[in-house]
Amino acid sequence: MALPFTHDQFLAVFGDYNRALWPVAALLWLATAVAVFRLFRPGSNGSRLVAAVLTVQWAWAGVVYHLVFFRRINPAATLFGLGFLLQAMLLLWRGTLRHRLVFVPGRSVRARLGLGLVVYALVYPGVGLLLGLQYPRLPTFGVPCPTTILTAGLLLLAPRHEARILGVIPLGWAGVAGSAALVLGIRADLVLVLAGILLAAYILSPAPGGRPAAGEAVRPV
Repeated sequence: MALPFTHDQFLAVFGDYNRALWPVAALLWLATAVAVFRLFRPGSNGSRLVAAVLTVQWAWAGVVYHLVFFRRINPAATLFGLGFLLQAMLLLWRGTLRHRLVFVPGRSVRARLGLGLVVYALVYPGVGLLLGLQYPRLPTFGVPCPTTILTAGLLLLAPRHEARILGVIPLGWAGVAGSAALVLGIRADLVLVLAGILLAAYILSPAPGGRPAAGEAVRPV
């Protein structure tokens, strides 16, 4: 897979991004952690809050990362940015305005794998450091890859029909960025491949017995 930029240019983009916008990355991380925590508090309307946070992250990654920073080294970032903005609008419509997107943490294997991806997304900046990258030249939070991993994990907690609507763009990015991670040696992003496989398996598999699976029913959280 040939890329229009080098490994050093790719990390330099993150260096510029983090030096200019690290307070936003920290705020996005804090907002996400609070929203996910509220999913475990019945009656807290946590699902709508999580959907709102995801909407902000996809819009932020689309406009600020792709269109402002990444487009400097990759012309395809314009298309990527528009795709991320479309995902943000879908999340806003399905999750925040219509409240169709409900996340139900549970004890099933699927739910635990989803929560595992969510936790990984939250510790993602630390994983990059542990794997040899140096701040500020590393992906942090609110950029495309951890946002996609987070979204895939949360969609594993959502009704299957909503995951089918909202999983197409995350699956596309998991394929694009997962393959690029192999070329660039960004090992923290290899989990994107796993996230894509798990999400694809969920949205493509039929519900057992033709009935909604556990967690499929739309319930307020």
